[in-house]
Amino acid sequence: MKRTLGTCYYPEHWPEEIWEADARRMKDTGLTWVRIGEFAWSRLEPAQDDLKFDWLDRAIETLGQAGLKVVLGTPTATPPRWMIDKHPDMLAVDANGTPRKFGSRRHYCFSHEGYKAESDRIVKLIAERYGKNPYVGAWQTDNEYGCHDTTISYSDAARTAFRLWLEKRYATIEALNRSWGNVFWSMDYNSFNEIDLPNLTVTEPNPSHALAFRQFSSDQVAAFNIRQVDIIRAHSDAPVSHNYMGRITDFDHFNVGDDLDIATWDSYPLGFLEDRVGASAEHQKTYARQGDPDFQAFHHDLYRSVGKGRWWVMEQQPGPVNWAPFNPAPLPGMMRLWAWEAYAHGAEAVCYFRWRQAPFAQEQMHAGMLRPDNADAPALIEARQVADELHEAPEVSAPQAPVALIFDYDADFAWATQPHGAGLTYFQLVFDAYKALRKLGLSIDILRPETRDFSGYKIVAAPGMIYMPNDLKNALAEAEAEVVLGPRTAARNADMVIPVPLPPDMPGLDVTVSRVESLRPDMPLPLKGGGTFSGYREELAGSAETLLELEGGQAAAVSTGNLTYVGGWCDEIAWMRLFSQINNKVGLSTLDLQDGVRCRDTNGLRIWTNYGATPAETPAGRIEAAGVLFEKI
Repeated sequence: MKRTLGTCYYPEHWPEEIWEADARRMKDTGLTWVRIGEFAWSRLEPAQDDLKFDWLDRAIETLGQAGLKVVLGTPTATPPRWMIDKHPDMLAVDANGTPRKFGSRRHYCFSHEGYKAESDRIVKLIAERYGKNPYVGAWQTDNEYGCHDTTISYSDAARTAFRLWLEKRYATIEALNRSWGNVFWSMDYNSFNEIDLPNLTVTEPNPSHALAFRQFSSDQVAAFNIRQVDIIRAHSDAPVSHNYMGRITDFDHFNVGDDLDIATWDSYPLGFLEDRVGASAEHQKTYARQGDPDFQAFHHDLYRSVGKGRWWVMEQQPGPVNWAPFNPAPLPGMMRLWAWEAYAHGAEAVCYFRWRQAPFAQEQMHAGMLRPDNADAPALIEARQVADELHEAPEVSAPQAPVALIFDYDADFAWATQPHGAGLTYFQLVFDAYKALRKLGLSIDILRPETRDFSGYKIVAAPGMIYMPNDLKNALAEAEAEVVLGPRTAARNADMVIPVPLPPDMPGLDVTVSRVESLRPDMPLPLKGGGTFSGYREELAGSAETLLELEGGQAAAVSTGNLTYVGGWCDEIAWMRLFSQINNKVGLSTLDLQDGVRCRDTNGLRIWTNYGATPAETPAGRIEAAGVLFEKI
């Protein structure tokens, strides 16, 4: 695999007379890729049918002549102002029934037929014009689906589309009423046209209704995306990508990825630490200039799976950003570390956002590779270092890891619909398990929930998968790997109803969840030998062997054969104790990595990273603060 570097560039933001100098400087820095065009609709079509492609022609030519490859984005995340006049009802509507306004971005509803037609039209014009351009090496659809809470819309268009979606799924209104349990509170419907959206109800809506609407909303994203992909592929053989985000789980990225060639994601370690990691104040302080040691790695592994092995970082944080609660500058070396960590997890390209810091508009406080006055910013200096190192370092790829973790967006929808306790989320549960595995020095693959072949894995973990179909249960029970399940595994059926037999109902594992409780933050339940359950706990009945036990004597984790069930939300110590026992059973050697040191195995190299602010010792030797170390294996 050829590893490359790139950047994101907005030629429409800068005088044309500096484009050529910018392109030469990018090439001299060691960059290969330049993403352009994803926000340029108003400059491509300032008024309806008034097309202005000449400047984009020249921009692509300038970049290509300098030896750079272009990732061309479709501009549909930023429909121009005139389109709102043409389609005033195309704006998404929030849960309070208030339409979103023009003046920012992502101001459209995925269900609006008029906007979808406008999107098709502009994508077709761009694909026809640049589909065979030799300098366009890849495509990007739209930009950051789901960012700014824009997946779910409570618009009239969404209501109409949702009713059709429900009719296709259930066929008859009687089947829907039975599946949702609408006999409760006299919620029966006489036709699909009576069904409204699950917002503005007096109290919480039926969870079956709410889950279905989340699933529908996710399907709308995938349907919108495939329209663009089909148009592009009719005119171009270049690979098509989309840039996902960190901890955006309100649409199924695997479904969108099925129609793409490459998955990319936008990595902002410092912004995410404040905004999305879910860490303590002390943890945030410790890693304020480095980012969480596991958050980026988790998404690298996730998007490697979404991309079926092909993935990039399309936007890498280059310095302070503008959008988090606090925006410190990275430690020197972190932009190099983030790039090498991505390569260790199989990235083909790392592209820094953006080339030059904008002195205007919403992102003027967002650093770039250049300052607004064209001077080198730290990101450019560290990118040059990475580019030089890429010439000398051996090529690496990410082989199959010994440990697999199943991630299920539908489970996230179900947890969001019925968390059962304040602050409990599926993402955090899975991420906590991932962090524990990483701290034991293990490399991890993240698998989609449709996976049924677990050959080659020694451990497969699937915590929190609220609906687990029977064929997956059977595949896990029959796998050669040790399997870790719970809490809430198979706790609901596909329509968000408690099944009987009671969960988890796993073949070969005699355990039943007899009762559940959510716990206040100030009432954790200690485990014998160390660790706690916090937030959530299940009472377990059955004959399975106890692996972990609460101090009160109740079973906390039980096992039979290759199956282990965890009956609560483990803290870090509990997860590490449990996984250490299982590692010993399967013969996996483990480490005890703390203080920000992590490693990832590639084909021939173990790549160490130190997210700590001070040097650290590893089995491979000393690693500097914000440093990277390469060990042959």
